[in-house]
Amino acid sequence: MSNHNISVVDIQTLNDASVEIQKIGSDPESIEIMAPKAIFRVIKLENIVLQDAVIIKQDMLSLGGEVAISKDAFKLKEQSADILVMGTLKQLRELVGKLNRHYPRIKIISKELSLLLSDIC
Repeated sequence: MSNHNISVVDIQTLNDASVEIQKIGSDPESIEIMAPKAIFRVIKLENIVLQDAVIIKQDMLSLGGEVAISKDAFKLKEQSADILVMGTLKQLRELVGKLNRHYPRIKIISKELSLLLSDIC
């Protein structure tokens, strides 16, 4: 059948990513760049104002990630809803920077997301 021994590598932490990247002989200087791209996370944010949810979605899409929002978000039927932010650690870190450039309510979300990322990385 296959001569390539294809398998899934379970990478949960930056250390896991660094070890696996190092194992295949990558340039040691590139490990720090690649490791955050090897970890995918889904983060739930609750009670997000729908206008903010749309902005967060647009910012994350621009980074190559995704945000699941309520089907009614663009109709603004509700005041707020929960969202799921999906992306690599690299994308999530970049999202923090993008969100920090918006108005105060989104800057608060940026700070909360930054704190969470510092705990899981």
